[in-house]
Amino acid sequence: MALNPQILTWARDTAGLSVDEAAQALGFKDVEKRTATERLRALETGLEEPSSSVLRKMSRTYHRSLLVFYLNEPPRTGDRGQDLRRAPGVEGPEFDPTLDAIIRDVRGRQRIARDLLEQTESRKIAFVSSATTEVPPHELAQRIVANLDFALGEFRQQASVQNAFGYLREKVERSGVFVLLIGNLGSHHTNVPSSVFRGYAIADPIAPFVIINDQDAPVAWAFTTLHELTHLWLGATGVSGGFPNTRLESYCNNVAGEILLPSAEIAELEFLRHSSLEQAIESISRFARVRRISRPMVAYKLLRMNVISNAQWRELDKHYEEEWNTSQTRAAANEKNEGGPSYYVLKRHRVGPALLNLVRNSIAEGILSHTKAGQLLGVKARNVDPVIYPSGTRGGR
Repeated sequence: MALNPQILTWARDTAGLSVDEAAQALGFKDVEKRTATERLRALETGLEEPSSSVLRKMSRTYHRSLLVFYLNEPPRTGDRGQDLRRAPGVEGPEFDPTLDAIIRDVRGRQRIARDLLEQTESRKIAFVSSATTEVPPHELAQRIVANLDFALGEFRQQASVQNAFGYLREKVERSGVFVLLIGNLGSHHTNVPSSVFRGYAIADPIAPFVIINDQDAPVAWAFTTLHELTHLWLGATGVSGGFPNTRLESYCNNVAGEILLPSAEIAELEFLRHSSLEQAIESISRFARVRRISRPMVAYKLLRMNVISNAQWRELDKHYEEEWNTSQTRAAANEKNEGGPSYYVLKRHRVGPALLNLVRNSIAEGILSHTKAGQLLGVKARNVDPVIYPSGTRGGR
C-alpha cells in the first residue's frame, strides 16, 4: 500500500522537529552519496518509500500510532478542549509536542474508560456542566464541598501533604471522577515541567477525567485537583497552567482557593501588607505548612485580596520558583543514588484507585482484554496483572 508522504511531514511537524533534528533522532547517518537530512527529505517528498522498520522508528520518535502513517491524508486535530493558559488576543505559550502527545494519550484512555462504563448501567454524573461562572466562587465552593463530603479539618490533619492529597483524591474519585498523575510519556526523558502545564480536565458526564502534572510539587496537587474539578462543574474541557490570565482560570482558582483556604483566614496575614520579603517568606511558610497547602497558593490569594502588591507577589513568586528548581535538581541526584518505589507501586499511584478498579472489574467480567487494559493503564499488556493485582491479592478472587 502506497503511503501519502504528506503524513510523514505532518507527523514530524506536529512533533516539533525540524528535518535535521528528526533525521538525527531517527538514527539516519550521512553516507557518501547523501546526508541523513537528504534521506528524510526523499521520504517526505515521495521519492522513496519508508521501510516498515523506519515507520516503526517514526512512530516512536513522533509519538504517533503506527496506523496513522497509513491514513489517506493527515488527520484533523481532535477536540482536546481549550488552551486555558492564554487569554483571547494574547500570544499563547510555545507549542509543546510532548504535552500534545500526553493529551492525545489521555483522550484515548478516556474513550476506553467511557466505552467500558457505557457497557454497564452507569449513570451520567449530574454535577458535570451544572454551573456557570455567574455563580459566586464561594457559593460553588460550598456546593463542591457538600458534594464531596470534604472536611477541611480532616484534610489538614493528615500526616503529610501526600496523605492530604490522597484524602482529597479519594473523595473526588468517589464522586465519579478519575484522577490521574501524568507528567510524561512514561519516561523521565519526556518530563513536562509544571511551567508548561499543571492540569488537564475532560468534562465528560460519563467518564470525567482530571490529570495532574506530577512534575509539579506534591503540595500543589490538591489545589490543582480542585481547580480542574471546578472545570468539570463548569463543563470546560481544557489544559491549565501558568498565571491565570483568563476569567475562567481566575474563577477556577478562586473556587479552589476558597475550599482549601477560606478568605476569612487571610486576616491572620494582614500584617504582611507592610512587611519585608524575608518576613513574608517566613510567615507564609509557617501559615501554609499547617494547612497542607502550597506557599505560592497563599501568596496568590494574598494578591487577590489586596493584602500584598503585585510587586511583592512577583518577588515571592520568583523566590518560590528558584527554590523549586533547586530542590528538583537535588531530588534528581538523590534518586540516582538511592532509587525509589518499584515500577508497579509508582504506576498504581499515578493511575489511581478508580481506574484500577474499573480495569480489574472489566477484565473479570470479560469485557476488557489485557491489550486494551494496557492502553488504559499506560503499560504493556504483560504488565497489566502485576499493576492491578498487588502481590498476594489475586488468589482470593
